[in-house]
Order: sequence, then C-alpha cells, then structure tokens
Amino acid sequence: MIKNFWDQRYSENETVYGDEPNLFFKSFIDTNKPGTILLPAEGEGRNAIYAAQKGYTVDAFDYSEVARNKALKKAEALGLSNIHYEVKDIADFEPTKQYDAVALIYVHLPEPLRKAFHSKIVNAIKPGGYLVLEAFSKEQIQFKSGGPADPALLYDAPSLCADFQLLHIISCGQKQIHLSEGKFHNGTADVLRLIAQKL
Repeated sequence: MIKNFWDQRYSENETVYGDEPNLFFKSFIDTNKPGTILLPAEGEGRNAIYAAQKGYTVDAFDYSEVARNKALKKAEALGLSNIHYEVKDIADFEPTKQYDAVALIYVHLPEPLRKAFHSKIVNAIKPGGYLVLEAFSKEQIQFKSGGPADPALLYDAPSLCADFQLLHIISCGQKQIHLSEGKFHNGTADVLRLIAQKL
C-alpha cells in the first residue's frame, strides 16, 4: 500500500523533491574525494545524479519502480553511466559489499526496521568510509514543510547516535533550516544532520 502511494506521487508530479541535490549531501560530495557510494531510498535520483557527475560510482535503490525509471531516464539524458539503480525494499536490504560512503537522506523508518537497517548500513561502509545522514527531527511535527505525519517516524539525536555507536561520530547536530526541495520539502524545517566515519 505504501509502495502504491509513492508510485502514485512520483507519477503525478514532474519532480517530488526537485532536481537539485540535498544541500548537506552536496556539501559532503563537494569536499570529499570521489569513490563508491550507496544511496538507499533514492527516489527520483537527484543525489545519485549529482554524485555521479562528481565522479562517484553510485549504487542506489528504492521500492518505487516509477522513481527508479525517472532517475535512470535523467541519468541517461545527462550521459551518466556510473549509476546502478535497483528496485528494492529496505526490509530486504543485505550488505553484499562495502562503500566509501553511504548517504541516508530523509530515510524515515519505524523503530524496529530503523535499528535493523542502520546496523546493516554500518556493515556496508568500508573502513575509513563515511555515513552522511539528514532526517527530520521530532520537532518537525510542528512544521508543514514535509516529513512523516507520524511522530514515531521522526528521529532524535540520542537514538541515531545509539544506532551508529560503532562509528566515530564526526558531527551530529539539530537545527532549523529552510528547505527548498520541490513542492513536498518546502519551508522552515527542523532537521538532524550526522556525519560519521568507520575507523
């Protein structure tokens, strides 16, 4: 049922979260040496395409085939051949290889699935590799700029730090920002931003 919701949303809108990459993600990509990167729940490919343009080899997945097809169509139009994009449910994800970076950009999950998935993500990062995460905080519930309506799907810093306690936390902060990412992420928002490294 959720898959149908997202397929419909991606079908009915030219873009859901815009064409430009997430700014926090962009900052990481712009200041780090290209390598391999994994992008779960990648949607229409805005972050995958940016990383690929900067020389990264990108693996991405989403459970919306509509989103995957839109992403690959954009990548093809730009002449990008370094994006491998699968249709896959997060619940079915198993780390079969390791990456220089994994980026979780607004990947909101119920607690049991979140903990299990985040544990797998740690295993998908190479020694020396990075995790980049931006997500809505619990305080986002007061804003109308996007994100889950269910408070249980919003995050707090202690929970995220506990999920990634096997990584070295470089920065973990909560702040209010102005989102301008298409029609569904727009306005004042309260977000968590995390960068961690596997030592």
